[in-house]
Amino acid sequence: MLGGMREKRAFKTGYSSDVSDEEWAFVAPYLTLMKEEAPQRVYPLRAIFNGLRYIVRAGCPWRMLPNDLPPWELVYQQTQRWLTAGVFEAIVHDLRAILRLAEGRDEQPTGAIFDSRTLRSTPESGSRAGYDGHKRKKGSKVHLAVDTLGHLLALHVTAANEQDRAQVETLAEAVQDATGESVELAYVDQGYTGDKPSQAAQAHGIQLEVVKLPQAKKGFVLLPRRWVVERSFAWATRFRRLAKDYERLPETLAGLHFLAFAILMLQRYVELVTQSA
Repeated sequence: MLGGMREKRAFKTGYSSDVSDEEWAFVAPYLTLMKEEAPQRVYPLRAIFNGLRYIVRAGCPWRMLPNDLPPWELVYQQTQRWLTAGVFEAIVHDLRAILRLAEGRDEQPTGAIFDSRTLRSTPESGSRAGYDGHKRKKGSKVHLAVDTLGHLLALHVTAANEQDRAQVETLAEAVQDATGESVELAYVDQGYTGDKPSQAAQAHGIQLEVVKLPQAKKGFVLLPRRWVVERSFAWATRFRRLAKDYERLPETLAGLHFLAFAILMLQRYVELVTQSA
């Protein structure tokens, strides 16, 4: 105890998941929900963020967070505050605009790609799981919308038995909310065919274009535009916490996907800043 208050503890770890100085300089204003010198803060905010990054990258249970990081209870509680405040969504949306401008694109996209992937359930998420007959998996389905560069626009989590076409309205509304209604065209696979998904998208000013497989398909075929979202899913698999649905709440699973994309986009942002220095 120091002056009636607990002394803040200094943490320095060497995990590859730790945030760099350049990355921290960008994200700190988003993550600081109260003053860093607040008396109730015992551990540095950066150390807590490193704990969360370790969890999502390594995929370990909360209670197995290494002892040289802040206690798992504090990391978990602060994570829930960040998820509730939507800070990772804000980071992703701002970084997307920066990276698009760096690529010579408009700040907001006019095209998007919709798709989904099914994650197997665990005892934690089993109560809300459904069975995906096509993938032969019981679990949750992550419905994703990305721009034509693969940057995350919107995300929605349902039980795995929910049809892709039934989520078009939710995705389209979220995409337009994130981009200021700039998206005009969305590329989709054949799971989105039909009048209802088309009408749902058009209600938000988006035209669906179904990218079909060639009739004489043999083996793997790289589909125009559609491969971009598949690459985005591959990026997400680098984070072991997202390999299955380990979360009790679908909102937590969605929020951790935004965190994963924020981490990936931060790396690219730092690369660009370093190259231009």
